[in-house]
Amino acid sequence: MPHDLEIPWLATASKRARWLVGVSGGADSVALLHLMTRAGFRNLVVCHLDHRLRGLASAGDARFVKGLAARLGHPCEIGTVDIASLAEGSSLEAAARRARHGFFADCARTWRTRRLVLAHHADDVAETVLWNLLRGSHGIRGMDPVKPMRIGRLTIEIHRPLLRTRRRELTGWLRGNSLKWREDATNDEPFAIRNRLRHEVIPLLDAITGRDAAASLAALAGDARDAREITAWAVDRAGTTDPAGRLHLPALRALPASLRRAVIADYLAARGATLSRDAVARCLAATDPGGPPAVNLPGGRVLRRRAGRMWIETPGE
Repeated sequence: MPHDLEIPWLATASKRARWLVGVSGGADSVALLHLMTRAGFRNLVVCHLDHRLRGLASAGDARFVKGLAARLGHPCEIGTVDIASLAEGSSLEAAARRARHGFFADCARTWRTRRLVLAHHADDVAETVLWNLLRGSHGIRGMDPVKPMRIGRLTIEIHRPLLRTRRRELTGWLRGNSLKWREDATNDEPFAIRNRLRHEVIPLLDAITGRDAAASLAALAGDARDAREITAWAVDRAGTTDPAGRLHLPALRALPASLRRAVIADYLAARGATLSRDAVARCLAATDPGGPPAVNLPGGRVLRRRAGRMWIETPGE
């Protein structure tokens, strides 16, 4: 396994800017931190959130990350949250995601930066594409290399420079450079959906097709991202919203069916509505004169149609 990794982002990103770096202690994020340090990034803030899900192992992760940051000469923010108690009424994964977002927002305010680097890689993209397809998300979606994330009133710019790099390349690079990381035993447990996709479904696809399924899925995500850019260009020029931000139905109905669907999806996404095939289909049906005049959306929101216009109402309005 070669000891060098080609990560173009490391050569183009500002080395003077302050960056938050999410580091769990696992191989992926540890490799990212070492790569950025070796590339000359000096203004890094290491951010680690202890989820308190693995007892002494979780505390050990936090100590490892704090020690690693100190050895590399970076300040470190360690947060602690009891995810199990926060997950009442929702999944552990969803609760952990909310907690991480809040933690990163706190770090961004403390260190006065809006730049966050995360270590998601090509295998993560493949798992995300597969899971989104299976759960009925609208369109093929993986992960974007750069994406703004709104947390309350704060917008953080997330960078993912490793999306074209495989997990095995990262672990191979660490081993080749005699660098240590922490193993999370829960990544091998079969109860989490992503773990089963990683350890059961994708290897089975490899065996059935004789191909690298993860690489194919990651490439598909890249193609889909290009297609979304083309669609966004067409939606922007469709001219289907009025000055009040409502959909103008006569203009919408004049579009081809595929572009009408894209306009609806874009309208929902821009207003924070959950994007699923079902939600887009129900809202699209409501654009027809004989369709339902209102469509219920998650969170108590409603898409309403009246007098040639369509808009989203939120609770309390």
